Amino acid sequence: MEIYLLSFLSVVVVSLISLIGILILIISDRLLSKVIFSLMSLSVGALFAGVFLYLIPESEIFKTEPEVGALLILAGILFFFCLEKFLHWKHSHHLPSEKGIKPLGFINLIADGFHNFIDGLIIGAAFLIDVNVGLVATVAIIFHEIPQELGDFGVLIYSGFSKFKALAFNLLSASLALVGLVLAWFIALYSSWLIEAILPLAAGGFIYLAGCDLMPELHKVADWKKSLWQLIMILLGIGIISIFFFFNH
Repeated sequence: MEIYLLSFLSVVVVSLISLIGILILIISDRLLSKVIFSLMSLSVGALFAGVFLYLIPESEIFKTEPEVGALLILAGILFFFCLEKFLHWKHSHHLPSEKGIKPLGFINLIADGFHNFIDGLIIGAAFLIDVNVGLVATVAIIFHEIPQELGDFGVLIYSGFSKFKALAFNLLSASLALVGLVLAWFIALYSSWLIEAILPLAAGGFIYLAGCDLMPELHKVADWKKSLWQLIMILLGIGIISIFFFFNH
């Protein structure tokens, strides 16, 4: 029961991060830009550290079938690549919009909802493997979700949603993480191997998010002082996850 309660509370916390879009309403654009880039750098470090310190070492598949584990990581990377390609293709083909709202807003909601569903699935599987793995996966996802949700809120506003509707739809999208969590519990009743397989798949997804989505954005900053700050924040993200690792080993 403790594992189920902790995983449920973790998903609730991750879901409530969708309300962080309120920050856009109360801080300046300049400050928001600085905060987002700092959080993105922190997220890169946390995601990579979570993969190489927890998700891969704690997966039983790598201890018994390392080749299968490696293939699952590649599958996770390719899955997220195909998902983004599909969403970009849908966007370029202009889904119909309603009431003056740009198609980009609906595309963003679909993408965010699916990512939140996957986050819930990952958190549920991680807690079923080990409480510490679940906590680390939650922290890594939180660090990634904060800048992402700020960006998502901005996209919804740009697309024509009112500020209230943008917050409401973001929260609704975030609630799909609970669906992913319940699915993980359901899968665990029938197949422990599938639960184990979720960890290397998640590792591939984290590697893709950090290396293909976040780091290219950080490279857009050429100033050496800002670049040094990015490196410090990346190291801080690694350090936070490392504290969990060394404290529990």
